[in-house]
Amino acid sequence: MRRRSISIATTVAVLLGSAALTATTAGTAMADSAKTLPVASVGDLIVDGVHRRVYVSDPSGGKLVVTDYTGAVKATLTGLPGVTGLALSPDSEQVYAAVKGADRIVSVETATYTRTASHPLDGADAPADLEVVDGRIWFGYAGGLGSLDVSGAEPVVRLDQDGTALGAAPMLAADPAAPGVLAAGGGGRLAVFDVSADGAALRVAGSLDSSVKQLDLTPDGTQVLASWDGTGSGYGLPAYSTTDLTEVRSYPIDAYPNAVRIAPDGTIAGGSYSWYEPDVHIHRAGDPKPTREYDFPAGSNGSGPDTLVDGALAWAPDTSRVFAVSQNDYGTYSLRALTDPTRELPKLTVSAPAKADRAKKLTVTGKLSSKTRPAAGTVLTVTRTDVESPKGKALPSVKTKADGTFSFTDTPPAGGKVTYKVSYAGDATHAPASGSDAVTVSRKSPSLTLNNNGKLYAYGKDVTFTAHLGSTYKNRTVSLYADPFGTDKGKKLLKTAKVNAKGNLSATVDMTRDTTVTAVFAGDARYAAKTVKSVAYAHAKVSTSVSKHYKTGKIGSTTYYWFHKNTDPVFTTTMNYYQGRHQRFQLQVYYDGTWYDSGSEYFALGSNGKSAVSLEAPGESGIRARMRSSYVNGSSGDTVNSTTHGAWKYMTFTK
Repeated sequence: MRRRSISIATTVAVLLGSAALTATTAGTAMADSAKTLPVASVGDLIVDGVHRRVYVSDPSGGKLVVTDYTGAVKATLTGLPGVTGLALSPDSEQVYAAVKGADRIVSVETATYTRTASHPLDGADAPADLEVVDGRIWFGYAGGLGSLDVSGAEPVVRLDQDGTALGAAPMLAADPAAPGVLAAGGGGRLAVFDVSADGAALRVAGSLDSSVKQLDLTPDGTQVLASWDGTGSGYGLPAYSTTDLTEVRSYPIDAYPNAVRIAPDGTIAGGSYSWYEPDVHIHRAGDPKPTREYDFPAGSNGSGPDTLVDGALAWAPDTSRVFAVSQNDYGTYSLRALTDPTRELPKLTVSAPAKADRAKKLTVTGKLSSKTRPAAGTVLTVTRTDVESPKGKALPSVKTKADGTFSFTDTPPAGGKVTYKVSYAGDATHAPASGSDAVTVSRKSPSLTLNNNGKLYAYGKDVTFTAHLGSTYKNRTVSLYADPFGTDKGKKLLKTAKVNAKGNLSATVDMTRDTTVTAVFAGDARYAAKTVKSVAYAHAKVSTSVSKHYKTGKIGSTTYYWFHKNTDPVFTTTMNYYQGRHQRFQLQVYYDGTWYDSGSEYFALGSNGKSAVSLEAPGESGIRARMRSSYVNGSSGDTVNSTTHGAWKYMTFTK
């Protein structure tokens, strides 16, 4: 409670001086899934299809991370300084890892993720890339090409098997379906070897651009592909004959190629470092136009789009997925599983009228298109979703024409938003696709009314609001909401129920504030939704108590508070509280038979809703005055109640 003072003597002087007080107021496919990898770098990744595991090497962290196909970490092997190249044994029982920092190859059992062997490569500095060919592990190292044979009682290491063909730590490429063929590139050179138990025999050697990030061999062993961002044939994946290294074809990529991996069926996955172009490009063997492309999204932390790590692509052996590792601006790595990579991503468009009449026939058209269009007569399923069938209702299927177009008719039984969804199941070369379009189907407008709009009520009065709903189809439910004025209280559901036999639904509101009451009918199949509002108003609660008087008595028919001329009256106003609320204190003085308004002033309420104002005694007798406290909508600091004036309190001053 706050106490302020006003001088009655000054007020009287101003009044008699004829002055007045002034009141003061107050089409490209996205990566299907992604999961953060706990790595600081990426050296290589391979896929174990038997156990459905992905292995990612982290050279900087000196560890090997094992995940499932969703990217969930299943194991982490540490103590592998500089671990880079990875290879899988033909029986999928061992993963081999090139540990550059220790000049050795480590074996890991795939069933238990335990290390089974550690093979030193005496004389081989910093082994990097690995390939398994005919049971032998081939590795590139700082001196060239070497092999590790673990088939006998003792492991056998053979070095310097490239002769003078390479002269630097090479990248390697092989394929289980092409036994005895190994491609290697490094130091500006590309070579193809016939490998056997007797070692590596050079088949052909030539130059290789230094920008190449990765090599891979086709399953038939006739071509070696490189990720090349150089000149000549332009950005892309050139394919070189393993017989004479002539370029037999190229798979163009608009951005900077940085990875290439070939699936067991010959499908090619090419990667590129690109912010504003697709990151992974899928080609059928021999087809320069991509079958499908994947574009990595931007990160949720404000970074730009993720980019593909150099060489970080790997196929699932069943070609159901391509795995890729991406990196964002903050150095966070993610393992991405890209599904259906060998199947084209068709586009299915659906076009329906924007508006239609209920119970009248309409026509829906569309088109199924793809790089290679599915055959005429392809069956498409159709589903209609509306207010009566929110989970969808199957309609007769429709078949495509030779150009991929289709059309069908339907008579919508329900009004409102009606959605037609058309779906294509896909086939061996096409992924599933679907499309939809919505129609606004006409409905009748129901009659819905709500009483008490614009009425003003005493503070705290219980007021009954009644909604009346006219004719509808099936739905007879109405919801009533109350939204008191002010920011501290939200909209509240009063009642949701079916209207009675007369179409009425009522709820009671305690009118402590101006309140908006809303009646909502959600609609049904034949009648549209409707909302009506009623704004009712509530007085504030205002009362004033008087103290410091020595008696009460009447002058005429009016009760006065009697004060000695040198006693300061105190008036304590109580009002329903709202943050920042002020009461208006109004003072009038009686002179020559008339009450004169001497002005008003606003005083803040305490958090308990009280405000005390002390009047300075006039120091002379014979003066009569009156005061009242008011809440004034807007001027009192808020607008949650309607303007309310308290009762006048009369005072007289005597000797």
